[in-house]
Amino acid sequence: MSAGLPGLYGTDHVGFTVPDIDAATRFFVEVIGCEVVFEIGPFVADDDWMKAHLDVHPRAVIKTLRMLRCKNGPAFELFEYDLEGARQSPPANSDVGATHLGFMVEDMAAAVAHLKAHGVEVMGDPTTMTEGPSQGLTWVYFKAPWDMQLELVSYPKGMAVTQADPTALWSPKAV
Repeated sequence: MSAGLPGLYGTDHVGFTVPDIDAATRFFVEVIGCEVVFEIGPFVADDDWMKAHLDVHPRAVIKTLRMLRCKNGPAFELFEYDLEGARQSPPANSDVGATHLGFMVEDMAAAVAHLKAHGVEVMGDPTTMTEGPSQGLTWVYFKAPWDMQLELVSYPKGMAVTQADPTALWSPKAV
Protein backbone atom coordinates (compact mmCIF):
# COMPACT_ATOMS: atom_id res chain seq x y z
CA MET A 1 0.00 0.00 0.00
CA SER A 2 1.30 3.44 -0.96
CA ALA A 3 1.95 6.13 1.62
CA GLY A 4 1.37 8.82 -1.01
CA LEU A 5 3.80 11.07 -2.83
CA PRO A 6 7.36 10.63 -1.64
CA GLY A 7 8.54 13.77 0.16
CA LEU A 8 5.13 15.50 0.12
CA TYR A 9 5.11 18.75 2.14
CA GLY A 10 1.55 19.93 1.41
CA THR A 11 -0.39 22.28 -0.86
CA ASP A 12 1.72 24.96 -2.55
CA HIS A 13 -0.86 26.79 -4.65
CA VAL A 14 -4.14 26.58 -6.52
CA GLY A 15 -4.67 27.98 -9.98
CA PHE A 16 -7.66 29.15 -11.94
CA THR A 17 -8.47 30.91 -15.18
CA VAL A 18 -10.16 34.31 -15.22
CA PRO A 19 -11.62 36.26 -18.15
CA ASP A 20 -9.77 39.52 -17.35
CA ILE A 21 -6.65 39.21 -15.22
CA ASP A 22 -6.41 42.92 -14.41
CA ALA A 23 -10.03 43.08 -13.20
CA ALA A 24 -9.57 39.86 -11.23
CA THR A 25 -6.38 41.18 -9.66
CA ARG A 26 -8.13 44.42 -8.64
CA PHE A 27 -10.90 42.37 -7.00
CA PHE A 28 -8.50 40.11 -5.10
CA VAL A 29 -6.24 42.99 -4.03
CA GLU A 30 -8.78 45.75 -3.29
CA VAL A 31 -11.74 43.72 -1.99
CA ILE A 32 -10.20 40.53 -0.58
CA GLY A 33 -6.83 41.95 0.55
CA CYS A 34 -4.35 39.82 -1.40
CA GLU A 35 -1.05 40.99 -2.84
CA VAL A 36 0.60 40.33 -6.19
CA VAL A 37 3.84 38.37 -5.83
CA PHE A 38 4.89 38.12 -9.49
CA GLU A 39 3.65 37.78 -13.05
CA ILE A 40 5.01 36.20 -16.18
CA GLY A 41 3.86 35.72 -19.75
CA PRO A 42 2.80 35.62 -22.44
CA PHE A 43 3.25 31.95 -23.27
CA VAL A 44 2.89 31.13 -26.97
CA ALA A 45 3.75 27.79 -28.58
CA ASP A 46 3.93 26.96 -32.27
CA ASP A 47 3.98 23.21 -31.64
CA ASP A 48 1.86 20.96 -29.40
CA TRP A 49 3.44 22.10 -26.12
CA MET A 50 0.20 23.67 -24.79
CA LYS A 51 -1.75 20.47 -25.51
CA ALA A 52 0.93 18.13 -24.17
CA HIS A 53 1.62 20.07 -20.96
CA LEU A 54 -1.69 21.79 -20.13
CA ASP A 55 -4.28 19.84 -22.16
CA VAL A 56 -5.54 22.99 -23.86
CA HIS A 57 -5.85 23.79 -27.57
CA PRO A 58 -2.33 23.90 -29.10
CA ARG A 59 -2.88 27.53 -30.24
CA ALA A 60 -4.11 28.72 -26.83
CA VAL A 61 -2.04 31.62 -25.53
CA ILE A 62 -1.55 32.34 -21.86
CA LYS A 63 -1.58 36.12 -21.98
CA THR A 64 -0.51 36.48 -18.35
CA LEU A 65 0.10 34.27 -15.33
CA ARG A 66 -0.08 36.19 -12.06
CA MET A 67 0.74 34.73 -8.62
CA LEU A 68 -1.05 36.19 -5.58
CA ARG A 69 -0.79 35.64 -1.86
CA CYS A 70 -3.61 36.20 0.61
CA LYS A 71 -2.18 36.46 4.12
CA ASN A 72 -1.42 32.93 5.43
CA GLY A 73 -2.25 30.13 3.05
CA PRO A 74 -1.33 28.66 -0.28
CA ALA A 75 -0.64 31.10 -3.08
CA PHE A 76 -2.88 31.13 -6.09
CA GLU A 77 -2.21 31.53 -9.75
CA LEU A 78 -4.44 33.54 -12.04
CA PHE A 79 -4.33 32.69 -15.74
CA GLU A 80 -5.77 34.69 -18.60
CA TYR A 81 -5.90 32.77 -21.86
CA ASP A 82 -6.49 34.03 -25.36
CA LEU A 83 -8.36 31.42 -27.38
CA GLU A 84 -11.28 32.09 -29.68
CA GLY A 85 -14.30 30.04 -28.67
CA ALA A 86 -13.10 29.33 -25.12
CA ARG A 87 -15.91 29.01 -22.59
CA GLN A 88 -16.34 32.30 -20.72
CA SER A 89 -18.57 31.20 -17.84
CA PRO A 90 -17.39 29.17 -14.85
CA PRO A 91 -18.83 25.70 -14.26
CA ALA A 92 -21.67 25.31 -11.79
CA ASN A 93 -20.63 24.07 -8.36
CA SER A 94 -22.26 20.72 -9.23
CA ASP A 95 -20.19 20.25 -12.43
CA VAL A 96 -17.23 17.91 -12.39
CA GLY A 97 -14.07 19.99 -12.20
CA ALA A 98 -15.78 22.94 -10.51
CA THR A 99 -13.74 24.59 -7.78
CA HIS A 100 -14.05 27.28 -5.21
CA LEU A 101 -11.62 29.11 -2.99
CA GLY A 102 -12.39 29.49 0.72
CA PHE A 103 -11.14 32.44 2.79
CA MET A 104 -10.97 32.11 6.58
CA VAL A 105 -12.11 35.20 8.46
CA GLU A 106 -12.29 36.05 12.14
CA ASP A 107 -15.61 37.93 12.06
CA MET A 108 -18.16 36.58 9.57
CA ALA A 109 -20.62 39.47 9.97
CA ALA A 110 -17.92 42.09 9.37
CA ALA A 111 -16.58 40.19 6.33
CA VAL A 112 -20.05 39.81 4.79
CA ALA A 113 -20.76 43.52 5.38
CA HIS A 114 -17.44 44.38 3.70
CA LEU A 115 -18.29 42.29 0.64
CA LYS A 116 -21.75 43.80 0.35
CA ALA A 117 -20.32 47.33 0.72
CA HIS A 118 -18.15 46.54 -2.33
CA GLY A 119 -21.16 45.38 -4.36
CA VAL A 120 -20.25 41.68 -4.13
CA GLU A 121 -23.10 39.17 -4.47
CA VAL A 122 -23.32 37.13 -1.26
CA MET A 123 -25.30 33.93 -1.78
CA GLY A 124 -27.80 33.75 1.06
CA ASP A 125 -27.07 34.19 4.74
CA PRO A 126 -24.19 32.53 6.58
CA THR A 127 -24.89 28.96 7.69
CA THR A 128 -23.63 27.69 11.03
CA MET A 129 -23.08 23.97 11.41
CA THR A 130 -24.56 22.68 14.67
CA GLU A 131 -23.65 19.00 14.57
CA GLY A 132 -21.20 16.54 13.11
CA PRO A 133 -17.49 17.01 12.45
CA SER A 134 -17.98 20.56 11.12
CA GLN A 135 -19.93 21.75 14.18
CA GLY A 136 -18.77 25.30 14.96
CA LEU A 137 -18.14 26.21 11.31
CA THR A 138 -19.97 29.20 9.80
CA TRP A 139 -19.78 29.57 6.03
CA VAL A 140 -21.29 31.52 3.14
CA TYR A 141 -20.58 31.54 -0.60
CA PHE A 142 -20.13 34.71 -2.64
CA LYS A 143 -19.37 35.44 -6.27
CA ALA A 144 -16.43 37.16 -7.89
CA PRO A 145 -17.40 39.70 -10.58
CA TRP A 146 -16.91 36.97 -13.25
CA ASP A 147 -19.28 34.60 -11.34
CA MET A 148 -16.62 32.32 -9.87
CA GLN A 149 -17.87 30.99 -6.54
CA LEU A 150 -15.81 31.82 -3.48
CA GLU A 151 -16.46 31.11 0.19
CA LEU A 152 -15.98 32.71 3.59
CA VAL A 153 -15.42 30.37 6.53
CA SER A 154 -15.12 31.13 10.21
CA TYR A 155 -14.71 28.88 13.22
CA PRO A 156 -13.15 31.00 15.97
CA LYS A 157 -13.54 28.24 18.57
CA GLY A 158 -12.66 25.46 16.14
CA MET A 159 -14.83 22.77 14.67
CA ALA A 160 -15.72 19.51 16.37
CA VAL A 161 -13.08 17.73 14.29
CA THR A 162 -10.32 20.17 15.28
CA GLN A 163 -11.37 20.24 18.93
CA ALA A 164 -10.90 16.47 18.98
CA ASP A 165 -7.62 16.68 17.03
CA PRO A 166 -6.12 20.18 16.54
CA THR A 167 -3.94 18.88 13.66
CA ALA A 168 -6.82 17.23 11.71
CA LEU A 169 -7.10 20.20 9.32
CA TRP A 170 -4.53 22.76 8.25
CA SER A 171 -5.43 26.29 9.37
CA PRO A 172 -4.02 29.64 8.24
CA LYS A 173 -4.36 30.77 11.86
CA ALA A 174 -1.75 28.21 12.94
CA VAL A 175 0.99 29.64 10.70
